Amino acid sequence: MERLNLIKRKAVQIISEEDLEKKLKSGKKLTIKFGADPSRPDLHLGHTVVLRVLKTFQEMGHDVVFIIGDYTAMIGDPTGKSKTRPALTYEQAHSAGESYFKQVTKILDPERTKIVFNSEWLSKLNLKDVLELASKYTVARMLERDDFKNRYENNLPLSMHEMFYPLMQGYDSVAINADIEIGGTDQTFNLLVGRELQKNYDQESQVVITFPLLVGLDGKEKMSKSLGNYIGIDESPETMYEKAMKIPDNVLLDYFKLTTDLDLAEAQNLIKEDIIKAHKKYAEEIITMYHGAEFIKQAEERYAQVAKGGIPENINEINLSNESSEMKLADILTKVGFATSKSEARRMIQGNGVKINSEVVNDINAQVKIEGEIVIQFGKNKFVKIK
Repeated sequence: MERLNLIKRKAVQIISEEDLEKKLKSGKKLTIKFGADPSRPDLHLGHTVVLRVLKTFQEMGHDVVFIIGDYTAMIGDPTGKSKTRPALTYEQAHSAGESYFKQVTKILDPERTKIVFNSEWLSKLNLKDVLELASKYTVARMLERDDFKNRYENNLPLSMHEMFYPLMQGYDSVAINADIEIGGTDQTFNLLVGRELQKNYDQESQVVITFPLLVGLDGKEKMSKSLGNYIGIDESPETMYEKAMKIPDNVLLDYFKLTTDLDLAEAQNLIKEDIIKAHKKYAEEIITMYHGAEFIKQAEERYAQVAKGGIPENINEINLSNESSEMKLADILTKVGFATSKSEARRMIQGNGVKINSEVVNDINAQVKIEGEIVIQFGKNKFVKIK
């Protein structure tokens, strides 16, 4: 009951609670479904909201089927999009999907986690099967989706293949005979399609449980790699600590609630009494979960040093002396991976975000002599020593 209450504490909607309790009391080992888009295989704390719920179900004795949408990714999930997404090739989707297992088993029990690719069944559907699937849902029902409706009403392109995305995701539930499917609130429509399709294929309908989307470090948009407002679960303890200290104060309680199991009353008291201490406690919690408590001290010491404007010890070193005795600063920023292009590097320099040996440099044409000890810094978190 305690674990179930933990799930309910985090959930936005359960469709339906009566069905959930009935399934849990049946004594049957349940199949819990979760689907992932392989276009961005690097997991961040936003993903862990549902992953930790899956872990709770595993602790209750149930199995998780983690579906990598390699076949649906060739369409591209249109959820929340105002235009058609570029599709991935089969090879791109499958290659990206293969990196998930190592990451998700940082949270999930590998013995109770089955990872499958939905090409396993979707690629075998013939035209007759596809037409039968399409007959299960009306265009009117599809246009109940806000994103589809808005694009249709505003004469924006809405391709037929995009309307198949919810059907294909829903058919995944039929293929594995899911008992429960969980996902973010942005996936509610797709999850309910699966529930309806199961009825049409003479299966017991899955319970749908949706969870909030974690707000990113900007305090506005949902956490996303593409927006750069994320904390990655594979990032170093030092980076995790620094990013945790940047979480906006007004959403810190949500981070405790959705990404840790810390007692909420304790978290609320911490935030109320000492917001800095609360941030540090959160940083300690996530470092312990994804790296181990033994890494907390060094991450805290590094943060203290950087916060004072100092240069931390044990930073990465890159040898550029073989390339030239002198290089443009913009070229160095791209070489060391701080910028993805020279134009981005120039913007970083113009924005006063780049320092050489703790001194701000804002000349986009600045030349750097590769001699002695040179530390390049971008922002508060990125350091590299070149020689």
